[in-house]
Amino acid sequence: MPRRYIFDRRDGSAFAADEEGIELPNIESVQEEAALSLADMARNVERKHAHSVGHRMAIEVRDESGPILKLQFIFEADPNRS
Repeated sequence: MPRRYIFDRRDGSAFAADEEGIELPNIESVQEEAALSLADMARNVERKHAHSVGHRMAIEVRDESGPILKLQFIFEADPNRS
């Protein structure tokens, strides 16, 4: 039976709460959706944070019971490495 999951986003210190959520059938679907959401966030990280060190982005998933899962991406660019 599908359950509603909430996918909150963190981008550095910015937090964006998911106001709607999405119904998914199982934890595997939740993990896949979270990974796709984080990949979408990460696509533009190099342009937005090219000079950042340790820029963090995360998807935090919860349901009516509380936290379920957190996926995190840390962007570190070292322009001196070849």
